[in-house]
Order: sequence, then structure tokens, then C-alpha cells
Amino acid sequence: MGKMMLSLLSVLILLISGCGEQEKKRILFDGGNLAGWLTEGTVNLSDSVIGMADAGKMTLKNATFTDFELLVTARTVEKGKGEVRFHTDENGNGGYAVALDNDTDHPEWWTKTGSLLSVRNLVKSIVDDNEWFDLRIRVEGKKIEVAVNDQLLVEYIEPAQPYRTPENRSQILSKGTISIQGTEGVIEIRSVEMTPLKVEKALISNQLAEAIDESTDGIIRLHQANFPVLDYHVHLKEDLTLELAKSQSRRYGINYALAPNCGIGFPIQNDAEVVEYFERMKGEPFIQAMQGEGREWPTTFSPEVRNLFNYVFTDAMTFTDRKGNRTRLWIPEEVFIDNEQEYMDLIVENIVKVMDEPMDVYVNPTFLPDVMNDRYEEFWTDERQERVIEAMVRTNKVLEINHRYKIPNKSFIQKAKAAGLKFTFGTNNSNSDFGKLEYCIEMMKECGITAQEMYKPNL
Repeated sequence: MGKMMLSLLSVLILLISGCGEQEKKRILFDGGNLAGWLTEGTVNLSDSVIGMADAGKMTLKNATFTDFELLVTARTVEKGKGEVRFHTDENGNGGYAVALDNDTDHPEWWTKTGSLLSVRNLVKSIVDDNEWFDLRIRVEGKKIEVAVNDQLLVEYIEPAQPYRTPENRSQILSKGTISIQGTEGVIEIRSVEMTPLKVEKALISNQLAEAIDESTDGIIRLHQANFPVLDYHVHLKEDLTLELAKSQSRRYGINYALAPNCGIGFPIQNDAEVVEYFERMKGEPFIQAMQGEGREWPTTFSPEVRNLFNYVFTDAMTFTDRKGNRTRLWIPEEVFIDNEQEYMDLIVENIVKVMDEPMDVYVNPTFLPDVMNDRYEEFWTDERQERVIEAMVRTNKVLEINHRYKIPNKSFIQKAKAAGLKFTFGTNNSNSDFGKLEYCIEMMKECGITAQEMYKPNL
């Protein structure tokens, strides 16, 4: 019995030693003086608050940290922006940077507060301009966590061979000091605390085993290229719960826009249920999109309720055929075809009509029923493509590139780009196993889609 207890105790000690042990917390700023900091540019201390304007910078002097937990209480003022950098040199250069940015009107809308810049950019800020918030950065072995007001937003494990562009080559975990820097406008700092951590080698080995292989990962390449990384079309379905969506989004580095299905016979059927949905989603780190279902949705939901969402999308897969049959193109039993070319004309005619509905994004575009899909190129002639694109231009609609169905094809996307349409990348998942936007990234590369051509939600 004694040997068994000793063995269990040894295992317990080993498990504990694999976690980051805390040393004593260090107060780096609590409203007092800035004696321990090297300041540059406009850095002022007034009423126990540090104010930094534009390129103001404060870098901790005579300090080197490897593993730590950093807590900064800050706010952005009137669309001010800044960064908290760590593992920098004594002048605040190099290392990783975490964004302080709550400006929803800025053209670069995909690097909001909490972003691990160029590695895990965040589309949604869960705090507002002029609002005090706590930013927690934890570096433990090869893992970086970023939380805002205790909401974990970033969970990144640096692999043994991280992918970095030449301009981002210093974004490698090593050791160094910390630096808080303004980049535009005014940011304010109320307190800074640091707790060094001790990390055992066994923990690092376990982390590396979990890390994503960045030698082939398309997502890190988008972040490094400063391209918005957002799946605009995600459903909480089957095993994809809210909590799993959060953890999966953090692991892959893909921002998710959650889209409840809204319409008669769907999970959300009226204005009151939309309001209830938003109550449940308050404070969650997701963009919110509405999927209008059927052709009745514009009259089922009021404009005021529709405008609660960051954007609205629908598809043209539901319509009434020429014989009066309600048709859902993805259900073979509801597709009745006498003449395929005439049926294709009906599909196009319906798509053009749908463009007049009060939505922002046309999703599942150019979808064909199973009996026709193997001849997609035959049915989607240049003339039919151009007719749909003309309707989208006329009504100022956005085109989804859909990963699940791998539509539209390259020809359609190129025509849409030439016509000046904006794009979204979407999955329309049926469960939690829905990939990482591979088809969208492929089309982005082949068609030369730029960050500026991606649709900006109403943030």
C-alpha cells in the first residue's frame, strides 16, 4: 500500500511539474511613476493613467521574460490603436504583438483587440472604444493565450517550424522584454502586472505534438499576408456546439460568423426569437449573420430585427417551379425535370429574382441539383453567368465562394471580380468537421482576390 501511495504521489508531482509554476506577481505600473520604463514619443501620466498618442511607446527597462502571464488594463480612446509587444528587444522592437484596436470603421477591419497580429487576427472586438478592459497574455512554453475580460480569444501553439514571411521573421518565441506602443490616436493604460512562470520541458514536448503543421497550413499564410480570415457561413448544427465552435475557431485560427437559420419551419421563426438569440449570444466572440430561409423570410422578420445581424444572406435553392411545386434543390424528391435546359433557365430566373430580396450576400451560389451537377460547366454557360452577375451588380450583392459545394467555378468568380463584386468565404457546414476553407483559398489564389475585395460586415 505504501509503495502504491508513493507511486501515485510521484505521478501527481510529475503532472503538476508539467504546468507553468507561478513566481511572485510583479506590479509594473499601478498609477504611480514610470521610473521602470523607457518612454519615447508622446507618453503622459495624468491622474494615475498613462496616455499614449500616435507613436508613443513605453518599454520595460532591464527586464527579460520567457514564460509569463501579463495583465494590462487599457482602453482605446476615440478610435485610438496600439499594441502590446512581448519578447522584444530593449527598444521595443521585434517579438509578437497583440492588438489594441476597437475601431470598427477602419479599412483594416480584421485586426481587432486581442489579435495576435499576423498569426491569429480577430475580426470581432468584444469591447468598445472608450471602454476599460483587461487584456491577459499568457506565454507558457510554446503556447500563447490571449484573453479579453477573461474571454479566451487566442490559443496558439507555435510549431517547431513556424511559417513566417520575411517581414514577420521576428515573430518567434524566445525571450525579451515587453513594450506597449501606440500606433494611431490615443490609448490609455491604467495598470500593468506581470507574473513570471516556470515551465518544464515535458510540457513543451506535449505542446509541440499538438501544434498545427504550418508547412502546409493555408490559414497561417492568410494571417501572415494580412488577409481577413473569416468563415462567413457557419451553423451550430449536430455536434458543433457553441463551446466547440469557440475552441475550434481558436485552434484553427479561423474567425467564425454564426448564422442561425431564420424562416418558417426553421429554428428561428419570428422577431421575438431573434431577440432571444441575441440575448444568448451576448459577449460571444462571433460575427452574427442571418440566413433567410424560403422566399417568405423578408416579410417574416422586420427590418429592425434583421439589422441586429452583422449581415444577412440567403440562397436561391428554394422556389416554386412552373407546375406550382415547392422546390428545394438539395432534396432530390422535390426536383421535377421535364427538360433540363428549360429547368436551368428556371433556376437562373429564380436567382435573378432573389437578388431583389433585402439581403447582403448570395450564398450557395450556382448550386445545381444532383442530377445536373455532374455537367455544371455545360449548364452554367457564359450567358447565364453574366445574367446572374448583372443582377448582383444592379442590386449591390456580395458573392460567396462556398467551400462545401466548391462553387461557383473559377470562370464565374473571375467574371464577378471583373464586374467589381465583393466576396465572402463560406462553408455552410452540417457538423463540426468542415475543413479550413481550402476551396476558397484555392480560388483566392487562382483568381487573385485581394483583402480589399473581401466583404466587410456591418461591425
